[in-house]
Amino acid sequence: MTDTPQLLLSHHLKALRLPTFLREYDKLARQCAAEGVDHVRYLVRLTELELIDRERRMVERRIRLAKFPAVKSLDSFDFKAIPSLNKMMVLELARCEYVERRENVIALGNSGRANRYFW
Repeated sequence: MTDTPQLLLSHHLKALRLPTFLREYDKLARQCAAEGVDHVRYLVRLTELELIDRERRMVERRIRLAKFPAVKSLDSFDFKAIPSLNKMMVLELARCEYVERRENVIALGNSGRANRYFW
């Protein structure tokens, strides 16, 4: 009979489709209790974990549905293969901070080649 709250919670979290809550709530509760974190901050941490996990799964699902022949990222890009490519500029453009600043980005040159970028 003592497991009834955990069983109900598990059932409710499954029904609400909150898999990260279900997987992490107990471990995070113990950690927050040890740190003296109040219930609001506990819930903030738990919801952040859920949001991060949902975002990750959404990206994975979209990549899978796109049926790319190979998954590539800037982490695995070999900048040495194109010495004229400005690595710092590419990484800065990848952060997309120019969108928040409402600045334009213009890429010049032929497609498939390292081009000059201006913003």
